[in-house]
Amino acid sequence: MKIAIGCDEAAYHMKKEIIKHLEGRKDVEIVDFGSNEGEAILYPDVGFRVAKAVSKKEFDRGILLCGTGIGMAICANKVPGVRAAVCHDPYSTERSRKSNDAQIMCMGARVIGPELAKYLVDIWLSSDFEGGRSAPKVDRINALENEYKMGC
Repeated sequence: MKIAIGCDEAAYHMKKEIIKHLEGRKDVEIVDFGSNEGEAILYPDVGFRVAKAVSKKEFDRGILLCGTGIGMAICANKVPGVRAAVCHDPYSTERSRKSNDAQIMCMGARVIGPELAKYLVDIWLSSDFEGGRSAPKVDRINALENEYKMGC
């Protein structure tokens, strides 16, 4: 699985912890979209870069980190075809994949610690979209997005 990861300066250290956590896995290839240590960057710039790459199917999934995860989720969800979810607990993390087919998880370094973040990443990566009763809802999200792109 190919994963894009990015953060702003508030979440730099958490990003490094997650990368280190994933480096030993043979089933994961991770590409770092920044920011770099000491680099002041506006999180929308990183969020859009990762979301666009996921939208173009250059990556299977993305992980975005900022202070709360909220700003990154808002940015990523502006990119057509992307479903990004804030993931701060095991249940919603799992459901973001199984029910909503979210391709991007967003977390806040000022909200959760690095150990919980690594645990949530593992849950998220091991969860797949189940379809079933959720499939028509995800299909409807996609249809509404397409309708909006066509000018309502």
